[in-house]
Amino acid sequence: MEVIPSIDLRGGKCVRLYQGDYDKETVYSDDPLAVALRWQEMGAPRIHIVDLDGAASGVQANLEVLKRLGNAMDLPLQVGGGIRDMISAENVLGMGVQRIVLGTSAVEDSSLVEQVCRRFGTEAIVVGVDARDGMVAIRGWSKSSYIAVLDLIHRMTALGVGRFIYTDISRDGTLSEPNFQDLEDLIEGCGATLVASGGISSIKHLERLATLGVEGAIIGTALYTGDIDLREAIARV
Repeated sequence: MEVIPSIDLRGGKCVRLYQGDYDKETVYSDDPLAVALRWQEMGAPRIHIVDLDGAASGVQANLEVLKRLGNAMDLPLQVGGGIRDMISAENVLGMGVQRIVLGTSAVEDSSLVEQVCRRFGTEAIVVGVDARDGMVAIRGWSKSSYIAVLDLIHRMTALGVGRFIYTDISRDGTLSEPNFQDLEDLIEGCGATLVASGGISSIKHLERLATLGVEGAIIGTALYTGDIDLREAIARV
């Protein structure tokens, strides 16, 4: 199982939000590249990057940071937040990024998902499934849709998507624990490749996720607080 550090960008800085609330922000660094290089040096297999400004507004606002990361990093990057048209998808994938993450677009513009799959291949796309009370949230988690998590996964699978990031918003940034039950139910119900995100705060959590069969686990707050040591986590799972 891949242990994947997360870098959330807001105003060019590396931050973390509590339960996706933009008013509950903690700034961990004003140099995201230094943070990314640190995770790379510690053995990260890839880095998950979210443009929080772009996720909320629909317009990518941290492109210069993304360019620096794409030029400097030797490991694969996956980037989400504000990618809602083909031009944005092309721009990001042209920055040395291996995968783009589509969330809002998967709900509001499924044709974009289909186009990206056809043009760049299914390995270049991940659909982010951000859940609040069983329903998918969009637009930087600020708005709830009327689509159930499993329904969205089935729709996207039919379009060719093979990989999904599942985040329980109520757990994100809380250092509580992942929603193991929902993850287990999804694995049994959809058969797709899942990456877990939200609430991971210990190596025991990672070990349990590995037994569930998820492909990867995205860690944010726990790395920045020191609750999880990245080298140890990678060695253990």
